[in-house]
Amino acid sequence: MDMGMGGGDCCSDIISAVEFNHSGELLATGDRGGRIVIFQQEQESKALPQSRGEYNVYSTFQSHEPEFDYLKSLEIEEKINKIRWLPQKNAAHFLLSTNGVYLQFEEDGRYKDPTSVTTLRGVFQPMDLMVEASPRRVYANAHTYHINSISVNSDNETYLSADDLRINLWHLDFTDRSFNIVDIKPTNMEELTEVITASEFHPLQCNTFVYGSSKGSVRLCDMRAAALCDRHSKLFEEPEDPSARSFFSEIISSVSDVKFSHSGRYMMTRDYLTVKIWDLNMESRPVETYQVHEYLRSKLCSLYENDCIFDKFECCWSQDDGEVMTGSYNNFFRMFGRDGQPGMTLEASWESSSPRCPLRPWRVCAGSRRNDDEIGVDCLDFSRKILHTSWHPQDGIIAMATINNLYIFQEKLN
Repeated sequence: MDMGMGGGDCCSDIISAVEFNHSGELLATGDRGGRIVIFQQEQESKALPQSRGEYNVYSTFQSHEPEFDYLKSLEIEEKINKIRWLPQKNAAHFLLSTNGVYLQFEEDGRYKDPTSVTTLRGVFQPMDLMVEASPRRVYANAHTYHINSISVNSDNETYLSADDLRINLWHLDFTDRSFNIVDIKPTNMEELTEVITASEFHPLQCNTFVYGSSKGSVRLCDMRAAALCDRHSKLFEEPEDPSARSFFSEIISSVSDVKFSHSGRYMMTRDYLTVKIWDLNMESRPVETYQVHEYLRSKLCSLYENDCIFDKFECCWSQDDGEVMTGSYNNFFRMFGRDGQPGMTLEASWESSSPRCPLRPWRVCAGSRRNDDEIGVDCLDFSRKILHTSWHPQDGIIAMATINNLYIFQEKLN
């Protein structure tokens, strides 16, 4: 793999969302300061296979501002939680972004004619192409709790937004109304035992969506069955081994991300220690389980004390569904081939690699370091973590964020 770029050094610049558009030509990142940066693939690099992972800044704009809810006496931070692109229909590019409780519909790609800009002397001054981004719609007041997911439906007309207790269905053309399709809020909040943690539409079936919970289960719902999907069609849940149960069992089993494969046949879930692949035709157990950082199981007590155990790692599929990727600590990320080969641990870091140089695999060992490619588990830096990842939908190019750095890698050609 080859490395592309990195940068930034401010707390508000910490990247909180990463997402390729449907062609992979554009890559969007959102940060804690409410800003979105769009990167565009270098046009020249498309003709050079070894340089196809090179992206430059295309547009930067402020998507969300900090707000204050006076009714609840609650500050609403501007941090971008999720970004989702809409399929392109014309020259403009549209995306959805969300902070804690508000969703924004942005248009990116309104061109300014460079010949329309003149100097005071009336002489035409050529300028570089400029790109403006403008908010087209704001979808507000439909969520009381923290929005954790947005997902665009395959009908390209509707999308869902999910918070801790509810999932709402929106039509892109209407900002003042949404339909509640899942509501797990109990009459008495003291009886609350689980919350919604992630949700996504099926990539091909517009009536089907799934949502994961803090108890480690995933429910598949069919909107044709009822207006309110309070009864799921399928429940994907792995039986727990009673002998392995501990104080941390429920915390580490919480689903932090759920993603359908491009084919729609499989579903991937990420919890704290593992990635699981489920066949939609088999609910009883996953067909594949990948250990991301099993060596941390002995460190759960200290990870609980420093709150790292509550980190929410994302996961993503390769363009052909043949590989999966997710993040870990120490700027490590794991890649697993679904052909039975052992997974690789790679590091996203300027210190360990330079542009166009292959990344070397690492091994994390329980004891002290013995070889150059090993690191002891006690030496891991838990402040450097890769939570947000995205895979190019058509090529072997991956993007990931760690703190305020964006890294882009491309598959090395033989």
